[in-house]
Amino acid sequence: MFSVLFDNWGTLINGLGYTVWCSILALIGSCVIGTVFALMEISAHKVVRVIGRVYVEVVRNIPLLVITMFFYVVIPKYVMAIDGFTAGTIGLTIYTSAFIAETVRAGIESVPVGQMEGARSNGLSYLQAMTHIIFPQAVKIIIHRWVINSST
Repeated sequence: MFSVLFDNWGTLINGLGYTVWCSILALIGSCVIGTVFALMEISAHKVVRVIGRVYVEVVRNIPLLVITMFFYVVIPKYVMAIDGFTAGTIGLTIYTSAFIAETVRAGIESVPVGQMEGARSNGLSYLQAMTHIIFPQAVKIIIHRWVINSST
């Protein structure tokens, strides 16, 4: 049994490298996309809020394998040719972005409303308030809750 591992050691290490690289790319992409959709979900515009909510709910309820196979089978057949690595990375990015969107949205909404009101009353624009006041606190809350939940 161990001879199979030793005979294919190079292939296994190569696969590990692809897996780590795919995970890193998917994590970066899903953080960006998830943050955008989290901001859409808390938008004041109803249409934008609905689009963000629908994306998150639909993607969270589709299995990862279905999303990945869609990009591996359907997209190359009807749209453009992509390889398996790209299909897997895109599928993982889209799937994970929905979960990150919910996490970021919850983190932003857990920051007290008075923080935004105080920032706006001091003359900060909405973007400045989100960038300098709300996001740093939300990130701290998200990381704190993640550490607590993963340690139990």
